[in-house]
Amino acid sequence: EVQLVESGGGLVQPGGSLRLSCAAAGFTFSRVVMNWVRQAPGKGLEWVALIYSDGRSTLYADSVKGRFTISRDNAKDTLYLQMNSLKPEDTAVYYCAKDGQRGQGTQVTVSS
Repeated sequence: EVQLVESGGGLVQPGGSLRLSCAAAGFTFSRVVMNWVRQAPGKGLEWVALIYSDGRSTLYADSVKGRFTISRDNAKDTLYLQMNSLKPEDTAVYYCAKDGQRGQGTQVTVSS
């Protein structure tokens, strides 16, 4: 059974930083492309970032490029999202995802 468990969300002021983690289990994590997606209140799912299985290649949505960094530790079966220079419009539930599957999400709220 695939398990994806996100953590690290919280309340942060604009300009602040957070690091999200996603613990994966039930599949061969090191062989899988992983994504972060988010859903803001009242809106649909938005793709945020992607990282290839070896961790060498990444892609970002224009809305987060230059502020967010996706990474992975294949030895720990864990995916990360470092979020810097956070803006109120980054407020959302953040999910790690693979092949259309995602975890329960972690809430990120950016507000003063």
